[in-house]
Amino acid sequence: MADNSSCHEKSLILIPVYEDWKALQRLLPLLDQELSTNRLRADILVVDDGSSEVSFLPEKAKCFRSIEAIDILSLRRNVGHQRAIAVGLSYLEANQACDRVVVMDCDGEDNPGDVPRLIRECSAHQDQKIIFAARTRRSESLSFKAFYHIYRLIHFLLTGVRVQVGNFSVIPAVVLRRVVVVSELWNHYAAAVYKAKLPIALIPVQRNCRLEGSSRMNLVALVVHGLSAMAVFGDRIGVRLLMLVLSGMSLVGLALISVIGIRFLTPLAIPGWATYVTGILLVILIQMLIIVLVFAFVILAGRDTVSFIPSRDYIHMAGGVRRVYGSGQ
Repeated sequence: MADNSSCHEKSLILIPVYEDWKALQRLLPLLDQELSTNRLRADILVVDDGSSEVSFLPEKAKCFRSIEAIDILSLRRNVGHQRAIAVGLSYLEANQACDRVVVMDCDGEDNPGDVPRLIRECSAHQDQKIIFAARTRRSESLSFKAFYHIYRLIHFLLTGVRVQVGNFSVIPAVVLRRVVVVSELWNHYAAAVYKAKLPIALIPVQRNCRLEGSSRMNLVALVVHGLSAMAVFGDRIGVRLLMLVLSGMSLVGLALISVIGIRFLTPLAIPGWATYVTGILLVILIQMLIIVLVFAFVILAGRDTVSFIPSRDYIHMAGGVRRVYGSGQ
């Protein structure tokens, strides 16, 4: 049960949606029940990520106990899950005052019962840290879990960061002001928080099954999602790959010296062998050198590119906002 101060605080819950309105219809009563049980109040901001049709309209007779208002922010085009979150967070930071923002998916895989836990943990840290839900169990198929573990391994080897969290989290207002100026937020929310070294804490949760229908995330979308997360750490990945290439160049150089030494200092060389091997090693060495030069130019060119700053540029993607439930409807 929440303490008495929780009754006077209000959270904003950000839910991105793309063509998944039936799941949202089922999620909201469950969410309202959990909030009410824990004596919490919240407004909902639904970010419509360019759905072909918005088929969500709470019945006028329905009266939520703890959800006080529901707004729908329509985006001008489909920008993807992560960028919808970036636009929603930027809109909230610029236009609505609150104590904290809860980020969760609409399909029910983020358990509504964990929302009060996240909020309590945020309060326990004096609203100074982002609280992420750390996944302890997934509900997907065995094949998905296998590919997910492979992705986590590749992600860790390339970035040095372990994949433990998704979008489900609570951001206190004081930290939200810092989140929305992180340019990497445009690519991936959780990765941007890690990249910016913002204060975080984790609590373990179990991922639920979907409330309605099947996931719209296909293989291509999953790969793009994973690459977007790793792209946030592009500089770190680049340095690690550069060090790997330089190490390879050192080994090729040593091999080249060994071949030359065997050719001129020992009687072990087979006629024509040294020339053949030296040619192959020189080709490999030149290719590695080209990779290093290309990488250097890409890094230098990237520093001249103007970054997308969510708090400044979100307005170009945000369309109208309309209230579908609560006062002012």
